[in-house]
Amino acid sequence: MRTFTAYIEWDPETNMYVGIIPGIPGAHTQGITLDELQKNLKEVLELCLEEFKDKIEDFPHFVGLQQIEVAV
Repeated sequence: MRTFTAYIEWDPETNMYVGIIPGIPGAHTQGITLDELQKNLKEVLELCLEEFKDKIEDFPHFVGLQQIEVAV
């Protein structure tokens, strides 16, 4: 079992949540609710990991997020 971190945004144009899993090519999806998004992310992650199972260690590793403050 392995745990991955997803980055989630709200898209006001589509009124949907959008999620990506950094470092995994193709691991992005959307959902109307957070529960639906989590289900969709799990499904797409499993598909991506199966497709790239021999190359997963070569992908960039997610390190974290930083908040940057700027004057607007």
